[in-house]
Order: sequence, then C-alpha cells, then structure tokens
Amino acid sequence: MISLNADLIAERDLLRRSSLTHEFCHAVSCHELGPGLAAVAAGSAAGASQAPAQADRDRAAPSAGAHWRQSVWSYDFVFDWCANGQHLKCLTVTDEWTREGLAIEVDGRIRSGRVIEVLSRLVSERGAPLYLRSDNGPEFVSRALLKWIVDQGIRTALIDPGKPWQNGMLESFNGKFRDECLGMEWFLSRVQAKVVIEAWRKHFNEVRPHSSLDYLTPAEFAAKLQHTNAAPASATGRGAARCGGFGPRPVATPSLKGQSNDQETPVPPT
Repeated sequence: MISLNADLIAERDLLRRSSLTHEFCHAVSCHELGPGLAAVAAGSAAGASQAPAQADRDRAAPSAGAHWRQSVWSYDFVFDWCANGQHLKCLTVTDEWTREGLAIEVDGRIRSGRVIEVLSRLVSERGAPLYLRSDNGPEFVSRALLKWIVDQGIRTALIDPGKPWQNGMLESFNGKFRDECLGMEWFLSRVQAKVVIEAWRKHFNEVRPHSSLDYLTPAEFAAKLQHTNAAPASATGRGAARCGGFGPRPVATPSLKGQSNDQETPVPPT
C-alpha cells in the first residue's frame, strides 16, 4: 500500500490540472510512486491522450443515416433470463432503411467470433451493407471483427459513448422486442426462448405493419424496393446492395469429372 502525504497529493492534483511538460510530471510521479508504478501511470496517461484521436479514426460518420436498402445495418445486444436461471444474450441485427429484423441470435454467451458468424451468414444471403453501426462494446471493436469488416469492404459507424440515441433505429427495434416479446413471455429454457424469439422476429417482419413504412410490413416494403430498384443482372454483392436489391450470385461452372458423355465421339475419316 502506497500512502501519500497531503503536500504530495496537492502537488499531484495541481500538476494534473496544469499544462506542464510530460517530463516534469514523470519526475514528480517517480518521487511519489517509484519508477515502476510511474511507468504504468505514464503509459495510462499516454493512452488517454491518444484515445480521442483513435476514436476519431475508428468512428466513421456515426450520424450517417440510411438512404437506401443495405446502406446501414445496426447491431447490438439485449439481455434477459429464463425461469430456470439461464441467461439470455440476444444479438439483434436490423436494416435501418427497411426496418427488417435481419437476425436475433440467442445464447448464453456471444463473443466476437459468434458475431462474425452471424454477419457472415447475413452477408452471404443478402450482400454486404455499406455501413455497420454499433456502440463501442468489446464484441464490436475486437481485432478479429474489425479485420473481417475491412476484408468485406464495409465501413464502421461507431456511436459516441453514452449516446444510444445515435443508434435510434436499433434502439426502437430493441424496445419493441423487449415490450412485445421478452416482457410478454416467461421462457422455461434457452431452447424455448430461441424458438419463441425467432417466431416473433418473423411476425415482426412479415405480419406487423409499420406506420413509418406507410403501414406496410418490413418484408412488404423490402419487396417493393426490390421490385422498383432491382439491381442490374451483372451486379453481385456490394454492387447489388448499392441498388437496393439482390443481384444474382455468380455460379461456378460445374465440373464434368465423373459424368458420362452421352454424345458420340466423332470418328476421324480413314
């Protein structure tokens, strides 16, 4: 235990409030804490001074709104528990333009690797969005997830800490999810929760009309967009996403290995 007298504490606080050089502060820290702890403190201070710049680099247009289908996906976690004491961690993913609930992954623990699996499945089914919006939770800023996002050519739109309203579309979806599903059901087990939650997601997308969508369901609104803004036949992946619809997937040429040749082999003339 390190104890500081009142004079040293006052001097330390004064230095923290002042704009003195890092070397002078380091000298005082060594006098107070010793070389080892002073090095730790210096590293923490340097990390704190670099944090705003790093956040500015990582946070790409947090206020960027969705302007068409597949432009912005939002994702976050919602927590609950079952009657048997099992915890529920639900990863929710939505399309901000169509209001579709793209996925609700339910388990006890969901880490960055599982987040990548869910997003990879959605990208393979629907194409990649232009932006992924989330908070700064550890699952969303892990090295593995950020590398996967870069590899997919997707940009991040990280909201500012303590400002959930910057992710308003997903907050609205999560609020409805909690009020209409989690708050109305008493899950006996995690298995039952997965079945009921997936049924609610499909009902939300396919049955429940939304006033913001001119009283269409998200699925109907998405189908209408796909019909009016169909992607060109040559568009795939992100090219299809920019057009607001799905482009056809490239189909590999099937291998002829092992297949019989029904055509007669021409006989060369003698």
